[in-house]
Amino acid sequence: MNPETNQQISLARRAWNIRRKSVLMGAVQGQGYVGQALGVSDVLAASYFHALKFRPEDPEWEGRDRFLLSIGHYAIALYAALLEAEVLPEYELETYGTDNSRLPMSGMASYTPGMEITGGSLGHGLGIAVGMALGLKAKHSDSFVYNLMSDGELGEGSTWEAAMSGAHHKLDNLICIIDFNNQQADGPSTETLSSEPLDKKWEAFGWFTQRIDGNDMDAVVEAFDKARNHDQPVPRVIICNTKMCKGIPFLEEREITHFVRVEADEWEKALNVLEEGKPA
Repeated sequence: MNPETNQQISLARRAWNIRRKSVLMGAVQGQGYVGQALGVSDVLAASYFHALKFRPEDPEWEGRDRFLLSIGHYAIALYAALLEAEVLPEYELETYGTDNSRLPMSGMASYTPGMEITGGSLGHGLGIAVGMALGLKAKHSDSFVYNLMSDGELGEGSTWEAAMSGAHHKLDNLICIIDFNNQQADGPSTETLSSEPLDKKWEAFGWFTQRIDGNDMDAVVEAFDKARNHDQPVPRVIICNTKMCKGIPFLEEREITHFVRVEADEWEKALNVLEEGKPA
């Protein structure tokens, strides 16, 4: 999709639509990683409606940019983006997590059009992205590889091996996006195994590094543009500080948001709260 396509729909509205679709899918099963989906929606909107080169009608088009979801449990967020981008038909939203659905609760490439890899074993995505970026270089392709990973993956040694490899091979077609929401299954990531000062670490590994508010759309767009247009032969990383459950205050305030508990009567309440904050 050309980034200029459908610009009459604002990126803020795209992000809102992705949030809404995520909540609607969560309501199908009464559960899901909706906290992460709500937090990363701005990044996904900027990815699919500003930065990425792709064709909705042909998800395997050779000229596409590759978008890798290293964090397989974020699948509900990526499905919402793929639904919004019309890679997937709207009616499939209601099949989320059901038998024979193309939208399983954890992302699997063999099931879902537009899903580049089967993620979930944390720390693997960046290594795969390095391999894809090397392959595209060998084919003289001008396509980019984007890898969306979590702050929890920063505790995996394979992530840093891939970071060294990306810099060694001067992979200027590789953009890593880190969703830093400071949450993982065992608690805040900064308390479980701190990776700070994170920006200085990536810089030391030879990456062009930016750290931004991942829920500030202008900042996200600017960071994508700088990453794509950076003129040095190095890989690029965007560290996005995001808020779990962004846009639904009564969920944002929950003590545990990694797999946020939403009661049966709260799904409609969440949708109503989103509706009140619907952008133009």
